[in-house]
Amino acid sequence: AAAGSTVELGCSARGDPAPQVQWHKEHGDLPWGRHEVDREHTLRLYAVTPADAGAYVCTAQSQLGTAAATTFLHV
Repeated sequence: AAAGSTVELGCSARGDPAPQVQWHKEHGDLPWGRHEVDREHTLRLYAVTPADAGAYVCTAQSQLGTAAATTFLHV
Protein backbone atom coordinates (compact mmCIF):
# COMPACT_ATOMS: atom_id res chain seq x y z
CA ALA A 1 0.00 0.00 0.00
CA ALA A 2 1.15 3.55 -0.60
CA ALA A 3 1.84 5.67 2.47
CA GLY A 4 -1.10 7.96 3.18
CA SER A 5 -3.66 5.71 1.50
CA THR A 6 -6.65 3.88 2.96
CA VAL A 7 -6.36 0.09 3.15
CA GLU A 8 -9.24 -2.39 3.45
CA LEU A 9 -8.62 -5.88 4.84
CA GLY A 10 -11.54 -8.27 4.46
CA CYS A 11 -12.55 -11.06 6.80
CA SER A 12 -15.39 -13.44 5.94
CA ALA A 13 -16.83 -15.34 8.89
CA ARG A 14 -20.19 -17.07 8.94
CA GLY A 15 -21.88 -19.58 11.18
CA ASP A 16 -24.87 -20.44 13.29
CA PRO A 17 -24.64 -19.01 15.84
CA ALA A 18 -22.92 -16.05 14.16
CA PRO A 19 -19.31 -15.77 15.33
CA GLN A 20 -17.84 -12.73 17.03
CA VAL A 21 -15.06 -11.27 14.89
CA GLN A 22 -12.08 -9.30 16.14
CA TRP A 23 -9.02 -7.83 14.44
CA HIS A 24 -5.60 -7.28 15.96
CA LYS A 25 -2.10 -6.55 14.79
CA GLU A 26 0.27 -9.43 15.47
CA HIS A 27 3.05 -7.24 16.90
CA GLY A 28 1.58 -3.99 18.17
CA ASP A 29 -1.72 -2.19 18.30
CA LEU A 30 -4.16 -1.18 15.60
CA PRO A 31 -3.45 2.45 14.66
CA TRP A 32 -5.21 4.56 17.27
CA GLY A 33 -7.86 6.83 15.77
CA ARG A 34 -7.13 5.64 12.22
CA HIS A 35 -9.04 2.37 11.96
CA GLU A 36 -12.58 1.03 11.92
CA VAL A 37 -14.30 -2.31 11.42
CA ASP A 38 -17.62 -2.37 9.51
CA ARG A 39 -20.59 -4.77 9.73
CA GLU A 40 -18.98 -7.13 7.18
CA HIS A 41 -15.89 -7.35 9.41
CA THR A 42 -13.72 -5.35 6.99
CA LEU A 43 -10.86 -3.57 8.74
CA ARG A 44 -10.14 -0.11 7.30
CA LEU A 45 -6.85 1.60 8.05
CA TYR A 46 -6.68 5.30 7.19
CA ALA A 47 -3.57 7.30 6.22
CA VAL A 48 -1.28 4.30 6.56
CA THR A 49 2.35 4.81 7.50
CA PRO A 50 5.34 2.46 7.33
CA ALA A 51 4.74 1.76 11.06
CA ASP A 52 1.41 0.15 10.11
CA ALA A 53 3.16 -2.55 8.08
CA GLY A 54 2.98 -6.06 9.47
CA ALA A 55 0.69 -9.00 10.11
CA TYR A 56 -3.00 -8.44 10.87
CA VAL A 57 -5.09 -11.26 12.30
CA CYS A 58 -8.85 -11.73 11.99
CA THR A 59 -10.26 -14.07 14.64
CA ALA A 60 -13.80 -15.50 14.52
CA GLN A 61 -15.10 -17.16 17.66
CA SER A 62 -18.35 -18.87 18.63
CA GLN A 63 -19.37 -21.58 21.07
CA LEU A 64 -18.45 -24.09 18.35
CA GLY A 65 -14.83 -22.98 18.13
CA THR A 66 -12.34 -20.43 16.88
CA ALA A 67 -10.83 -19.74 13.47
CA ALA A 68 -8.17 -17.20 12.54
CA ALA A 69 -6.67 -15.84 9.34
CA THR A 70 -3.59 -13.65 8.91
CA THR A 71 -2.82 -11.13 6.19
CA PHE A 72 0.33 -9.07 5.70
CA LEU A 73 0.42 -5.35 4.95
CA HIS A 74 3.43 -3.80 3.24
CA VAL A 75 3.64 0.01 3.16
